[in-house]
Amino acid sequence: MSRKTLSIAPRSVILLVGMTFGCGELVESAFAQEWRVVDTGQDACYSATGPIECPPGGSAFYGQDAQYRGNQPAYRDNRDGTVTDLVTGLMWAQALNEKVTWGEAVVGASRFTLAGYDDWRLPTIKELYSLIDFRGGFHFTPSASKPYIDTDYFAFEYGDESAGERPIDVQVWSGTRYVGTTMRNGETVFGVNFADGRIKGYPMYEPRSDGTIEHRMFIRYVRGNQGYGQNDFADNGDGTVTDRATGLLWQKADDGVTRDWQDALAYCEELVLAGLGDWRLPNAKELHSIVDYRRAPAVTGTAAMDPVFEVTEAQSYYWTSTTHLDGPIKRMGRAAVYVAFGQAFGYVQMPPGSGNYRLGDAHGAGAQRSDPKRGDPAEYPHGRGPQGDDIRIYNYARCVRSGAMPTGP
Repeated sequence: MSRKTLSIAPRSVILLVGMTFGCGELVESAFAQEWRVVDTGQDACYSATGPIECPPGGSAFYGQDAQYRGNQPAYRDNRDGTVTDLVTGLMWAQALNEKVTWGEAVVGASRFTLAGYDDWRLPTIKELYSLIDFRGGFHFTPSASKPYIDTDYFAFEYGDESAGERPIDVQVWSGTRYVGTTMRNGETVFGVNFADGRIKGYPMYEPRSDGTIEHRMFIRYVRGNQGYGQNDFADNGDGTVTDRATGLLWQKADDGVTRDWQDALAYCEELVLAGLGDWRLPNAKELHSIVDYRRAPAVTGTAAMDPVFEVTEAQSYYWTSTTHLDGPIKRMGRAAVYVAFGQAFGYVQMPPGSGNYRLGDAHGAGAQRSDPKRGDPAEYPHGRGPQGDDIRIYNYARCVRSGAMPTGP
């Protein structure tokens, strides 16, 4: 792959990518790359039960996040209360502003000034998620945990237990509203939790307040590169789709099979498609880059994915190669990240405490959560966690290529 920087647009480059078309002939195609997916930062390997030495090619668990090196996170502290992301071109407010309602966050952006700039905005969920760092992990107490954001550059604080908050209450609003509703048909906005490493749809109003008490979360404003997160898909006619915005080449259709994490890694490593054999399971940020937040099964009848892709099941969850370092330290590494392109279901007791569980959309299509890497879903009849997150274990895989280089043998 050759790369030539041009001056036609900020942070745009021309990439020459080899692609096969109908007859199988390899041709060189030029397109403008408008934004770059930041690597997750994950630099250690894990089996289904815990940390391991990174395995060689062809071995079990080869192909996971740490074994491919993408656009490494890089920041500049501007010494004026702002931080520039040198990969995305976005400029961020360094401070984590106080908790406010979503409406206050939206209005506040139009009034916010910092470092001489007045063009700040509430970030989209893709912009906000670009900051997540999967070297983080939550292990119940702040002292045992590590934030999912680089605290050398960004202010961070765990929830205030003296005020009745949980340590994990570090949810940050995005500007992306869910097209559907969650929980009890509540209006919902997506946010990132930098304490527990998840994207969820959060209610605009406190549950059981009948729409009278607005929910409050942190905010962090952003400016610059307004094209970040906008896809530009092209169907190559050979079972692959190019996102000309990011430079990533995607498998057009999943193969209709759900797998545990180990088998999903192996499937992508062994895939030969369009004459190409260097496919891999995408990391969390790469897979999240193709979520289409204009879509959701309950509203559009489709998965939250552009119709250029073929989806076996609208209510689908897709594995990533990224391990989720959550839960007890002695069990660390047993879960991996998935993105819900269908509704992110959860089991809720209706009425509360009744023992009668109802499966509903807990966190919205486009949420990012995690599943055990192996096991029996029947062991989780009412899900897991405070919202009874639906546990499937056997999820789909959609493979990717280009954009990251192997790091191991």
